Amino acid sequence: MKSNLPVSILARGLAGALLVTTALRGAAADIDAFVGRWALSLPSAAGWLEVKKEAGWLDGALLWGGGSVLPVSSVTIAEGTLTITRVSDAIRKNAAGKVVRTQQLTSTLTATLDGDTLRGVRLDPRANGAGFNRVEFTGKRSLPLPARPNLHAVKFGEPIVLFNGRDLAGWKLKEADIKNGWTVNNGVLANQPPAHVAGQPNVRTANLRTEREFEDFSLKVEVSVPAGSNSGVYLRGIYEIQVLDSRGKALDSHNMGALYSRITPSVGAEKGAGEWQTMEMTLVQRHLTVVLNGQTIIDNQPVMGCTGGAMWSDESRPGPIYLQGDHGAVSYRNLVLRPVVK
Repeated sequence: MKSNLPVSILARGLAGALLVTTALRGAAADIDAFVGRWALSLPSAAGWLEVKKEAGWLDGALLWGGGSVLPVSSVTIAEGTLTITRVSDAIRKNAAGKVVRTQQLTSTLTATLDGDTLRGVRLDPRANGAGFNRVEFTGKRSLPLPARPNLHAVKFGEPIVLFNGRDLAGWKLKEADIKNGWTVNNGVLANQPPAHVAGQPNVRTANLRTEREFEDFSLKVEVSVPAGSNSGVYLRGIYEIQVLDSRGKALDSHNMGALYSRITPSVGAEKGAGEWQTMEMTLVQRHLTVVLNGQTIIDNQPVMGCTGGAMWSDESRPGPIYLQGDHGAVSYRNLVLRPVVK
């Protein structure tokens, strides 16, 4: 059908449509540049960020130093800038210590791309309303996750005894400026923080790490955790396998044997507080298997990124085994590692 519109009007219409199409393609490319998993480097800490497109929406999750991987409140990408918000509750108390109000505080993270590096700033409003805490960070896109390995074909080397049962040879404090609570007695490596004094904060004691660093391996330990206590075994210094008095609790990614806040055990296999438990952790090609007290509770599952308390966020580098000592009393013995032979 022949159009009766002047050529100039048709040309302007086509040009406009072309501009709209180009703008939409540009916006899509803008979004795709940020979508994915990012290993974050924070001042003296590690973090992790995921930006994803889901059912027509942008969504995400964030790990900031310690704690858990948590969902964010909003994700927006416009004009080359990523903006993320996360809302948290701040409890306000009066002089007598009574809660008078729960206030919501919104943290804002903004970032741009500098080549293949994510560069950004996080602003956290101070609870008293007097300005913001400002933290700069960088990020590198996480390497693609390898295929699920065939563990039956993996070859392990000779056992390496990490703890000799007599002293701390082969180990050192992860934080040299924090009080040491680790001792060795009768073949047991134990962390015993000072007794809590009413009205005063708990005294933090140091984490303990191996001097050697490792890549892929199977690690077997025996552990005893007192009632209500909490520790963790960090693989390569970045993946925490939770150690917790959690027998009888509903399945959760914060329970005994879980990859902290990331992978929930398929079954509860904990023993009671104070009992010796065996835990075997196999890390191969960023896939994790955990056997607790003879039961497989995590079966060759992919590890999507570091956990809270990681020494760094780079998943390509080797790292130590480190034992969490800054949360509570715990005892370990018979720590034996078998490295993967390539």
